[in-house]
Amino acid sequence: MGPFVPDLISDQLNLIVALILGIAFGFVLEQAGFSSSRRLAGVFYGYDFTVLRVFFTAAVTAMSGILLLGYAGLLDTEAIYINPTWLWPAVVGGAIMGLGFVLGGYCPGTSVCAAAIGKVDAMFFVGGGLLGVFVFGEMFPLFKTFFNSTALGPVRVYDSLGISGGLFAFILIAVAVSAFAITTIIERKVNSASLSRDFNLSKHRLAAIGVLALGLVFLVLPERKAHMISTVSSAGYVAAHPVKVMPVDELAYLLVDKETRLQMVDIRSPEQFAKLALPGSRNISLRDFFSKDNTALFSQRHVKKVIVADDEAQEKAGCLLLQSLGYENVAALEGGLPTFKHVILDSTAFVPTGSRWDNDVKTFRQTARAEIARMIDAGKNIAPKAVKTEKKIKGGC
Repeated sequence: MGPFVPDLISDQLNLIVALILGIAFGFVLEQAGFSSSRRLAGVFYGYDFTVLRVFFTAAVTAMSGILLLGYAGLLDTEAIYINPTWLWPAVVGGAIMGLGFVLGGYCPGTSVCAAAIGKVDAMFFVGGGLLGVFVFGEMFPLFKTFFNSTALGPVRVYDSLGISGGLFAFILIAVAVSAFAITTIIERKVNSASLSRDFNLSKHRLAAIGVLALGLVFLVLPERKAHMISTVSSAGYVAAHPVKVMPVDELAYLLVDKETRLQMVDIRSPEQFAKLALPGSRNISLRDFFSKDNTALFSQRHVKKVIVADDEAQEKAGCLLLQSLGYENVAALEGGLPTFKHVILDSTAFVPTGSRWDNDVKTFRQTARAEIARMIDAGKNIAPKAVKTEKKIKGGC
């Protein structure tokens, strides 16, 4: 599962790759005519909307690719780095950049591209940009409070709007298609030499219908993680897919024996886990089962993964989710954690079963109760083991 870059490219090689990609990006910009300030400024005066069409095309293409790869399980979308948002500083910064775009006819990327091929106005634009960076750095203490204000963290647009990713994708596609149509009409009226006058409208209409149909697919396409969790949690699915169950006495024995080929995965909330955590257990939510951070843990075939939750049904859903993701050697704890707590940890009266092993079981549980309680108390004084997290590559336009 992607993103593949952190697995294949080191931090040092990353700089060289970035340089090569930057040169290639600049070449494409130049070939598309984006080194011309007249073309770039045309979007503000209505005679050339090439820039707008390119940016909408890039946004829709990238968004569609991410959604489709994520749904197919080929891309871990939560491993993608999202730039943190500081709302009002971003609004003011965007306004300043837009004003500079109108006045200078370039954005930072296209100005470097134009300067590289010797355009004098672009060189002055780049010089002005560097001067602005220097002035901002020197005067930063004056802006520091505002610069760090209204922090929203790494939020996605559709999360901040309270809508689904599919609905946002459809809206963006609809806006892009509308923008293409409206700007083409404006461009034809304002610019008699516009390239849009040569557009094949029949092909463009077909393309618009096709991309809107894709938007409708996104509208009904369920979010993969939520869909899989919902599926494995349904009573019918659990009933149709048997899951191995580990008896509480067996788990207690393995804990006392300090079995190294045992890994308990507690899927309860962090608050519940903080109140009571079995020795050596890890608190991982069902959604984090998809994360590459846990791939190494779950993929150890010789290690028995015992899911722990408030009841056996939740545990079985966790087991089935792991199996759906391709992992094996999993089991649910008999009756859930409350049963283990009642039978092993609490000083409840032993209920004989009439077996000849009753006395042995009673003696074992008394011994296990004391030993596991000691292990739990000792675990509270040990700092949680740091989990190696997947690298996220920072970047953006």
